[in-house]
Amino acid sequence: MTESQAASRVLVRTEGALGRLTLNRPEAINALDAEMIGILTETLNAWRDDTDVQIVLIDGAGDRGMCAGGDVRALHGQIVAGQAERTAEFFRAEYALNAMIAEYPKPVVAYADGITMGGGIGLAGHAAIRIVTERSKLAMPETRIGFTPDVGGTWLLGRAPGRFGEYFGLTGSTMNGADAVYLGFADHFVPSDRLEALSEALAFRADPTGPSEIVLLFDETPEPTQLPASREWIDEAFSAPTVTGIVERLRAQGAADAVAAADLLEGLAPTGLTVTLDAVREAREMPDLRAALEGEYRRVLWFVNQHPDLVEGIRAQLVDKDRNPKWDPPTLAELPPDAGAAARNYVPEPALF
Repeated sequence: MTESQAASRVLVRTEGALGRLTLNRPEAINALDAEMIGILTETLNAWRDDTDVQIVLIDGAGDRGMCAGGDVRALHGQIVAGQAERTAEFFRAEYALNAMIAEYPKPVVAYADGITMGGGIGLAGHAAIRIVTERSKLAMPETRIGFTPDVGGTWLLGRAPGRFGEYFGLTGSTMNGADAVYLGFADHFVPSDRLEALSEALAFRADPTGPSEIVLLFDETPEPTQLPASREWIDEAFSAPTVTGIVERLRAQGAADAVAAADLLEGLAPTGLTVTLDAVREAREMPDLRAALEGEYRRVLWFVNQHPDLVEGIRAQLVDKDRNPKWDPPTLAELPPDAGAAARNYVPEPALF
């Protein structure tokens, strides 16, 4: 690796037929910033008509994870400094990249190895071939900071079996590799010690010719997911029309897992939960990813411009780290009945697409 490559936050190179994009902020678990989004977008545009690049691979440097998400500390700083327009530019660029990956004319392979959350799901979750490993930890944890899932996360959550979309969207719970395949966030399970061999095969192996067939040579069956055993109580509770109703159903069930979920929800931001429930259910009816991204963009900029919980959640979790956020309002009982609709109907400037 050259000195200039080591300094780059995205390593860009070609190996045989493979164009490789490696997120290169291992000290921050490859958290995405505007510079990285710009490099990824520019390179994918350049490779679109490059006949030497037949397959694109996205992965992350280091052993901790592909991408822990967006750089929310930087986001906090922008909002506090009154630079909401820069925040809007960041989200517009990020969502355009998410859509580009989903619509790319060449196969995009993503290694969601290790921690892959938030913005990392936006990169890996919309690739044509999504690979997880025994180290994978996937999540859309935005409600933990008083926010709502974005980067097309609601599109994926809305298509998960039963009401798992509501469950994982509201609780921000983590999926392992087997869970991610079951939920539709990934396609294949490949042991982490075989990823480099897979990369070499994608770059240089001509037969079988298709990347999906090559991946199948390395695919293994993981330990079975435990999620189906929880589906009955999750479907029953998380089909309630409101967050308050979900909590009531969880408590009425009385089982340890259900009560733990109720306790968790009651400690999170009521506004973020209500907006997220509305977002997942709207995305379930959306015709495509771009429509879901537009719905997320409205909600995200509503939080940026209209509501204090996002800034407060980042402050409590990542800036001051006192783990004591002051949500507005603090309880579900005090939540205005139109909170979900206010975010859904927000008109952002500029428009996303």
